[in-house]
Amino acid sequence: MTHDIMFTSEEGDATARLQAALDQASESGQRLVLEAGVYQTGGLVLRSGVHLHLCEGAVLKPSGDYAAYASTTVDVIAEDSDRAMLVAKDVEGIRITGKGVIEAPGADFIAGELDDMGTHLPARLRPRVMVFDGCRDVHIEDITIRNSPMWTLHFIACEQVGIARVTIENDRLMPNTDGIVIDSCSNVDIENTNIATADDGIVLKTTRRASGVPTGPCRSIRIRKCRIESQSCALKIGTESFSDFRDIEFADCDVVLSNRALGIFSRDGGEIDGVAFRRITVDCHETQDGFWGSGEAITVNVLDRRPEAPAGAVSDVLFEDISGTMEGAVNLAALGNSGIKGLVLRRINLQQRPGLLGTGERYDLRPTAHDLAPAKDVSGRANAYVKDASGAVLGLFAYPDGLPGLFALNVDSLQCEDVRIERPEPLPAGWSRQQQVTASKTPL
Repeated sequence: MTHDIMFTSEEGDATARLQAALDQASESGQRLVLEAGVYQTGGLVLRSGVHLHLCEGAVLKPSGDYAAYASTTVDVIAEDSDRAMLVAKDVEGIRITGKGVIEAPGADFIAGELDDMGTHLPARLRPRVMVFDGCRDVHIEDITIRNSPMWTLHFIACEQVGIARVTIENDRLMPNTDGIVIDSCSNVDIENTNIATADDGIVLKTTRRASGVPTGPCRSIRIRKCRIESQSCALKIGTESFSDFRDIEFADCDVVLSNRALGIFSRDGGEIDGVAFRRITVDCHETQDGFWGSGEAITVNVLDRRPEAPAGAVSDVLFEDISGTMEGAVNLAALGNSGIKGLVLRRINLQQRPGLLGTGERYDLRPTAHDLAPAKDVSGRANAYVKDASGAVLGLFAYPDGLPGLFALNVDSLQCEDVRIERPEPLPAGWSRQQQVTASKTPL
C-alpha cells in the first residue's frame, strides 16, 4: 500500500519546498496531502501522476506579485497575461482534490475603479490561477478557489477532463475573471459546480497560441447541474472561435443574478454546430456598460471582426425548456455572411421585466472590430469597451421599435415551438408593442 506524503505548513515562502514535494509525488505515485494551514507560494508546476489533496483548513495562498510566476508561463495569451499560478503542460493523470481553498490574490491586481462602467480597473498584467495545456486525464474535485485576478481554470487542448463539486468565488467587479475556460478541448465533463464571478461563468473557446496557430477544435463537452452567477455570460460559447465547436450540451443548470444567461458568439472563422441548452432556469438583469450584455436570457450572434477570417456559421442549435426572468430580450443576430441556421427554441417560458438602468433597451454586439484595435481618437480598454468622441460605447444599438420580447436579425429559418414571454401590462415606455421582431437592416 502506498502511503501519502504529508505536507505541513511553515512560516515563510513554501514554493521551493512544495515544488520538491510535488516532484516527489509524481515520481513515487504517492498522494501529496496538504494539512490544515496557510501555504504562501509562487508559481508551481504539476507533473504527470500528481495527486494534490488539500485537506479542510488548508489554504494555498499564491503571491500577489506577477514576477513570482516568471517560471510558470503559458503559450496562450489572455489580454497581456502569459503566466499562471499553477501550470501543467503535456502531462497526464493529474488529480486536485479536497475541501481546502486556493486563495488567489485578486485584490493585488486592482489598479483603480471605473465607476461609470461598473468595474474595477485591472492591472495590465494579471496571472491566471491554473492552466492545463495539452494534458490528458485531469480531474479536479471539491476544492474552492477564491478571488482570481484573471481567468480561474483554463484548459487548453486537453482530453478527458472532469470537474465536479468545485466552488469558484470571484470579485463581481473584476473584469476577465472567467470561472472555467474550456479551450479547444475534447471529452470534458463538468458537474455540480458553483461559480460566482464578474465575467463569464463556464465558457468554451478555441483560441490561438502566441505563434498565431489555432489551438484546435472544441468537442464532446457536457456541463450539468451547475449553478452560475455572472455579470457577463453565465454559460457561453465564444467569442474566441478560431476553430470549430461540435457536440456540446449544457443541461439542468441554474443561472442566478446574472447579466446574459446563455450565449453563443461566433467571430473568428470556426463553425459552431450541434449545441443544446436543456432544462435551465435563468435570472437575468441589466448591468452597466463595462460588462458585455443587456440582461438577455438567450443570445446568439455572428459578426465578422477580422477581414482575413470571417465569422463561422452557427447551426443546429437547440434551446429547450428554458424558464425564468430577464430584463433584456431574447437576442439573435447574424451580421456575418455565414449566418445562423437551424436554430430551435422549444418550450421557452420567460418573464420580461423592466430594469433599473435601461441598458436592456439596447442590444449589445460587442466585441466588434473596434474592440480588437481601438482607434487613436477613442477611449476605453481593448477587448472590453471603446467609446467614440461623444462618449458613447461602440457596439450598442437601439432596437428598431423599442424593446421586444424576442429580436431576430438576419436569422435563417428560426423555429419557435411553444415560446412564451410574459410582458408587463401596460408596456413600459420604450418597449415595442410587438413581442417578436424580425429585422434585416444591419446596424454596423
